[in-house]
Order: sequence, then C-alpha cells, then structure tokens
Amino acid sequence: MMNLRRLPHMNVTEVAGRTRQEVSKWWDRMAADGARRRPAGSALESRWQLDRFREAVPPRFFAGAVEEGTPALLAERMPDLLRGVIVRAEQALDGHFDLLGYRGLSFGDPVDWRFDPISQRRSALVHWSRLDPLDSASGGDSKVVWELNRHQWLVELGQAYRMTGDERYGKALAAYVTGWLEANPVGAGINWASSLEVAFRLMAWCWALVLFRRSPAVTPELFARVSASIGDHAAHIERYLSTYFSPNTHLTGEALGLFYAGTLFPELSGASRWRERGARILVEESKRQIQPDGVYFEQSTCYQRYTVEIGLHLLILCARNGVPVPAVLGERLQAMLDFLLAVRFPGGEAPAIGDSDGGWLLPLTRRAPSDLRGVFGTAAALFGRPDYAWAAGGVVPELIWLLGRTGLAAFESLSPAPPAAGPSRLFADGGYAVMRDGWGEDGHHLVFDVGPLGCPSNGGHGHADLLSIQCAAFGETFLVDPGTGTYADQAWRSFFRSSAAHSTVMVDGHSQAVPGGPFAWRQRPRARLNRWLSTASFDFADAEHDAYGRLPDPVRHRRRVLFVKPRYWVLVDDLEGTEEHRVELRFQFGPVDVTLEPRPWARATSAGRALLLRPFAGAPLQERFSEGREEPKEGWISPEYGQRHPAPMIVYSITTPLPLRIVTLLLPSADPATPPPAVRPLLGERGGVTGLVFEATDETISIGPDRMWQHSSSSDRRS
Repeated sequence: MMNLRRLPHMNVTEVAGRTRQEVSKWWDRMAADGARRRPAGSALESRWQLDRFREAVPPRFFAGAVEEGTPALLAERMPDLLRGVIVRAEQALDGHFDLLGYRGLSFGDPVDWRFDPISQRRSALVHWSRLDPLDSASGGDSKVVWELNRHQWLVELGQAYRMTGDERYGKALAAYVTGWLEANPVGAGINWASSLEVAFRLMAWCWALVLFRRSPAVTPELFARVSASIGDHAAHIERYLSTYFSPNTHLTGEALGLFYAGTLFPELSGASRWRERGARILVEESKRQIQPDGVYFEQSTCYQRYTVEIGLHLLILCARNGVPVPAVLGERLQAMLDFLLAVRFPGGEAPAIGDSDGGWLLPLTRRAPSDLRGVFGTAAALFGRPDYAWAAGGVVPELIWLLGRTGLAAFESLSPAPPAAGPSRLFADGGYAVMRDGWGEDGHHLVFDVGPLGCPSNGGHGHADLLSIQCAAFGETFLVDPGTGTYADQAWRSFFRSSAAHSTVMVDGHSQAVPGGPFAWRQRPRARLNRWLSTASFDFADAEHDAYGRLPDPVRHRRRVLFVKPRYWVLVDDLEGTEEHRVELRFQFGPVDVTLEPRPWARATSAGRALLLRPFAGAPLQERFSEGREEPKEGWISPEYGQRHPAPMIVYSITTPLPLRIVTLLLPSADPATPPPAVRPLLGERGGVTGLVFEATDETISIGPDRMWQHSSSSDRRS
C-alpha cells in the first residue's frame, strides 16, 4: 500500500509512479490466477530458439562462462577449486543447501519453495502484494526463503557440469526449475514479493542456461519455458521497480536484472527497453548512491561490496556487447574500491560496518561475507590497477569466470603492489577516518566512524554506531562491529544495530537512536568531524555528535582519537551536560581472549599478539565484563546472517554530574605476556584528565581544549 503519511512529502512524479504500481497490483489481483501465460510455441520453434541461443550467446555473455577452455584453465590454475564445487553440487543433488549463516538446510522433497526451515513456517500462496515479507510470525524469515529462491546454487551446479560433464547436474537443474515454475505462478507467493529477489533469480537462471546450454537436459521445451519466465521476471521487475520503495541496492540490482534479460534474450518483446532502462538507472544511481569519496550512502560495507559487484557486471556486459558507458561509472566504482582498500583490516577482510546480510550478487565461488578478494581480482584486470591485484592476493575464480583468458592475461600483466598513497586517510563525505601504520599484514589499523547513521532516506541499513571504533593490532583484529544477527527477530535485530553492541559511549542506558521498525529509525543523528590531521608520525581526528541532545538534560559526546605511530592510540571522550548521568564506555571485542588483570587494565590476546586497554577518569570507573549475556543482551557478535556467538565486551561506567572526560589508552603488544606499562594521568584543577605520562620513558600526552600533543625529551608531536 502507498504510505499516505508520506504523501505531503512526495512530488508529482513520485505520486504518479506509486499510483501506477498500486493500479498494477490491483489489476494483477483481479486476474484469475495472477499469471500472464503465453501460448506454447511449436516443438520446431522451440528447437530453433534453443539452437539459436546456443550459437548466439557466446559474444553476448561473460567470457569465462562461454569459453570452452574455462574448465581446463580453472583445473590448471586452481586444482582445489573443483573439489569444493563438486561437494556443494552433490549437496544440492541431495536437497541440502548452505544459505547465509546456515548449513545443510532441507526444504523438503520435493522442495517447498515457500518454507522457512528455521522457524518451520510457510507463507501463503496468495498474490504477492497481500503478503508482508517482514511478518516473520506468519511466514518465517523471508530472507532465508529468498536466499533459496535466488537459485544461485544452480550456478554451482552449472560450474560442476562444465568442469565434469556429469549429466546428473543437468537433470537436477531441469527438475528444480520445472518444480519451481509449477509451484510459483507469476505474481503468486513470497517469491514475487521483492523485485530485487526476482532480479537475483533472473540473473542466476541466465548463468545456468549458459553453463548448461550443451546439456541434453536443457530440452527445447524446458528452454522455452525458462526463457518465457525470464521475460515474465523482467516484466515484473520493470513494473515494480524500487524507485521509491528502496532506492538503494534494490533498485540497482533490479536494473542489472533488466540489463541481463535484455542482453541475453534480445528476441523478447521488451528487451531493448530493458537494456536501455537498466543501464540508465545504474548510471544515474551511481551518481546518487556513491558519494564523491567512494563511500556507499547506506553506510554498509556489505552493501558497498554488492554495489561494486553490480557495477562490475554491467561494465563487463557493456564491453562485450559494444554498449557505451559514461566514464563516471568506472570512476565511481574505483572510488568505492579505494574505500574498501583503505578500510579493510590488515588480514584483508572488510570490517562489518552497518548491516550485512551475507549475500552476494552472484557467488561464483564460496567466500566469507567479509572476503573482498573476488571483487578486487576482477577489478584489477578491468581497470589495470596493481593495488587491486595486490589486494586480491593472486588470481581468483571470479576473474576467470567473468573475464576468461583475456582477463587472466590482463591481471598477470600487472605487478601487484600496495597503494602508493599514504595508509591513513579521511573519507569526509562518508564519514570515516582510517588510521594505520602501513600496508603490511602485521600492521596496526583503526576505523573511526565520524559520519551519519545510514542513508539519507531512512537510515535502514545503518547502525547506531556514531563515534565507534574498530581496531586491529599486529594484523590481528580485536575491536569489531558486532554484525547483523537477523532481520526476523525484533529483539535481536534491535540489539545488533544498537549503540549497546558497538565500541562507543552510551548515556543513561539509551541507544543513540531508537528503531522505527526493522529498517528505519525514529531519529537520524549524525556525527560531525571537527578536525583531521595525518602526518608520518601521528594521525588525529576530532568529532562529536548530538544524539543525546534529545535527553531532558541534553548531552554532547565528543571523541578525539590520537594515533602515535606506530605504537598506540589515545581516545578522549568528553561528555558535556549540566546534570547527573550514567555514562558507559563500551568495547566490543571479536573472538579473542580478554582478561581484566591487573585492574583496571584489560588484556585481549589473539595469535600470540595483544591489545592492552586502560581508561582514565577523574573519578573511579566501574568495569563489567560480559560475554553472551541474555538479559540485558550484551557481548555478542554475528559473523554471518542468522548466527550469533558470545564474544567479550568490556563496559566502564560511572554515574556522575557532567561534564566528564574519560581518556583511554589502546596499546598494541607483540608479546601477549608483557606487563602493562606504568602510566599515570595528569589531572587539572577540577579533577579532569589533562594528559597521560608513561613513567618509564617520561613520554607525555597532553590534552588541551582543542588539540592534543605527544612530547618527550626527543620529540614534540602536536595535533
């Protein structure tokens, strides 16, 4: 239904667009079965269509998918790859699927395409517009159901077929797709309720048809049914584009689906329009959704990676089909990749900023949600970037499947090297300060969130993580974003995106923002960067936010971070107000060992490395260690969608009249058993901390109202 509360804020174009979609829904519901059926063609016509497809598709589609030598090339360059492909293909033959964070899910035999095995719930087979995908009580977790119905695992069956020639995989394809078509009439059920999910399935079917195009299992009759359904999919996407509903990766993924259909099936009646409209939307949205510094506007590294994948697929298909693309798209994609390159941890994984649903545009190989090597490898060959080749860590399967031998040659012509630019960088538009001491795998690295809460429209995939930090030392990740948990459980959904789950400051037990639903916020606070300096010897960032301005006694939180390279960080948290408040300084660790000894020092250890942590304040702080606490929820991380694991959290708290300053030292240690150094605070006239002194070296950190500086007998580093 159209959101009438938003009506006063809509322009004429939006009102007209939404009205057209509502009329289309009504018209579809009036049809006898919701389907738009085509008369079946003759057997001779179907044979001719399949033969033409087999011969015409190679120049239109991705080089690696159509080149006959791809299986041998993969076997030669990546002999272990075949084993994993076969294991997953056999699993699919057995009717079990690894989806998101779940392993070995069974949806019944035959597959029940509307069933969620986690909740044991099934959605109704009614017109899609009568369903609420967010109502988990009636239909379970639509995210799990949709992940199955994306049919991306059919691509794995196709890869296994190309690499083995085993016709069992072709027969499985035919059985699964036929079963799906019978059980999911056009417009009926949950699997038509998201145009993005329809687009994902369309693209997976395109890949499956290409990979299985020589299989006897792809009969003329099956090909005719699938290609006709692809036309239905594209028509549905075009009719219900997420132009106003979710103008983010939903809209760009749908646009790519239109381009796929129009490119691979030019004989379909809407093909030329789909190609033109899909490409136009993607170019236009690249200007709106990708900020000038390359940060994706939803403040999510997962959806940033999605957007890069979408753009890469479009560029490759356009090049294969002689379709010109404005230079701005390639420039924006490289800016996005530059951000991912800067923000990635020393070990190569992406920090989990904002929501992460764990999905991929097209998983041509199985990767952890934070693994960026596939996109970097493809982008390295496409853009000729040695730094992307360095980040890829070598030839990746995606490169060969997408770009074939030519792409492989382009990649191998590069001399991989870390970026020439300095390792520390500010992304002012997106709101992230990255502090690192170099590009090595054993480096120190900190990400400081100084930007908005999610995208401008509703902040749906953003978290209440203003002024939070994530941190790695000696290449080991210590302080992390907690992840997403699930979209289907309201309590856990609210927890994982709350301030309580992040390494920031909470006031009076309140999150920085209150959810207005699973993908909205009642308030939209944002951080503001006051100052950024980066030199060879130090990095400094100064930022604040007004999220607690909504309290009866408004509170302002200001956080300053000083990185004295390459040795330690100092956090300065200033809370300004006039009355008494409870202040909590929170640190969420990843899967590492954490101890509170000797107090108030905390020691986190991982792989023979350590991060020592100690806060200083003018009054005693109470420390609390939590790991997997249920009431209230505290000390949890979610490395994959649908999964949660206990992980250490330390909370330092105090109830006191404001203003208050807490100064925290984060000290990497190469020896996990090294005793904490002797450090004492310098106190001002009113008892506030004005600096730290390392007693063994007489090194001092001084904290002024607007600057900080480190000085000793041999240096004076000012910020």
